[in-house]
Amino acid sequence: MSGLLLRLAGPLQSWGERSAFTPVRDTAPFPTRSALIGMFAAAEGISRDEAGLDRYQDLRLTVRVDRPGVRLVDYHTVGGGFPKDRTAATSGGSNKGAAVITRRHYLSDAVFVVAVTAADKTVERLADALSRPHWAPYLGRRSCVPDEPFLLRRHVDDPEEELRTRVPLSRTAPRMKDGDGQEAGTIAVEFLWEQPPPPSGSAEPVPVDVIDVNDVPVSFAQHGRSHTGRRLHRARVPVPRSLAGPPETLTQRLIDYAHLEESA
Repeated sequence: MSGLLLRLAGPLQSWGERSAFTPVRDTAPFPTRSALIGMFAAAEGISRDEAGLDRYQDLRLTVRVDRPGVRLVDYHTVGGGFPKDRTAATSGGSNKGAAVITRRHYLSDAVFVVAVTAADKTVERLADALSRPHWAPYLGRRSCVPDEPFLLRRHVDDPEEELRTRVPLSRTAPRMKDGDGQEAGTIAVEFLWEQPPPPSGSAEPVPVDVIDVNDVPVSFAQHGRSHTGRRLHRARVPVPRSLAGPPETLTQRLIDYAHLEESA
């Protein structure tokens, strides 16, 4: 088993938790498994109506929340001022005859780093597809274009350990606390695991929240999307303070980290 690392950053992201069209198009506070699997399938050229999602069922996804972002809501209309036959279609094969109004939620200025752990051959296949995608990746919606670097590392032996100890943080380190060298040497960062997290190694155990989400894709078919549930383990984990730094050094720190793979 090995893995790759994705950095999901951009002006806007939106990770919808509902498969049906609703007036309020929400976003989860972190990338969903459905969205990530859809990204991999698109990169490999697998269309919505094609079978083959079983090829992703053994992937283990771990998310580090570098910046949670700020939630924005966009008032959005579709089909206003047009004849009925040019307005939004209905499930019965007709048209609505009026504008469709939605309020779409986004995360602004969020950054997530995702460790994708799988068998070595699967990691190689996904890395090749993400390097030269059949359909371009996006952060939940097509209008949400990812920043670079996107594929941060193609192959690491232990991607979850990389998240905890080596991948640069996209945030500024907070002020150090006087008289507490141990705490001052680390920063608490939120992680989400698909299985119970490993021991933190600190003297105090890290509190873990268990949450249930419904974001495992069963089908991406246009008129038959369906999902099932999974359990996530969420905790704030201390990582080295040295991973953070001022915003003006972030790009160089990411480039230096990415180049470690080239020089290995």
